[in-house]
Amino acid sequence: MPSLKTYRLRIRSVQSTQKITKAMKMVAAAKLRRAQEQAMAARPYAEAMDKILASLGASFKGGTGPRLLAGTGSDKVHLVIVATGDRGLCGGFNSTIVREARRYIRVLLAEGKTVKIMCVGRKGREQLRRDFGSHIVETISDLGRPRLSFADAHKVTGRVMEMFAAGEFDVASVIFNRFKSAMTQIVTRQQLIPPPAPETTAPATMGGAVYEFEPDEAEILADLLPRNLTVQIFRVLLENAASFYGSQMTAMDNAARNAGDVIKKLTLQMNRSRQASITKELIEIISGAEAV
Repeated sequence: MPSLKTYRLRIRSVQSTQKITKAMKMVAAAKLRRAQEQAMAARPYAEAMDKILASLGASFKGGTGPRLLAGTGSDKVHLVIVATGDRGLCGGFNSTIVREARRYIRVLLAEGKTVKIMCVGRKGREQLRRDFGSHIVETISDLGRPRLSFADAHKVTGRVMEMFAAGEFDVASVIFNRFKSAMTQIVTRQQLIPPPAPETTAPATMGGAVYEFEPDEAEILADLLPRNLTVQIFRVLLENAASFYGSQMTAMDNAARNAGDVIKKLTLQMNRSRQASITKELIEIISGAEAV
């Protein structure tokens, strides 16, 4: 049976860990509020951009229009952008994204496609390099320091545009966590290049009105498509930031609770050990007195 000193050292160690997890929970909760507000504010703008481009792109058929809209006409080479965090201690935030990335990559490889992986965040690279290290072509990390901004999205978009202009891939998709609540994040895969085809082929209409564009749709799309790509990447980064802090807050709260349970169990065991030691000493004293 461990000594009383051993129990005290264990309790102090767990108490120190509990202080750290509580502090990390408070920090994550404070950052979550701001990240959630930014993610929610970005959603309407990104969705509106998608609708506008879908309406504009509906007039182009048969692979016509800007290259970012029509694509290369092939789907042999896929670029999979895996957006994770740079840090751990956030529950299943990173692992769920990587799990979906593995599944999607295996499906593409089984179909005979060529897969290239761009990791946005260190944790994605660390978990994917064992199985798909030869497919990783780019890693972008340290985004959002000290604060996530539109310039961070430009870093990712700039590299993606360079690769697309050089003909290094045909289709680009991003995998990330969409924020729902502090306890729930939804793993999402979104195709970026070429944008998904609109559900309808109706002319550009909004709210029942028909719009005429000046200059024509092709010129507007040529300018809007690169901007929309950056907007979508920025939305992904904001959604991931909110999901990260929500998952971290929940994980640290669970860790603090578990540490409290461990402290209670260790305290109970220490008290039982102390009681047994006292009882043993009393028995020895009484036995010695009776012997005299």
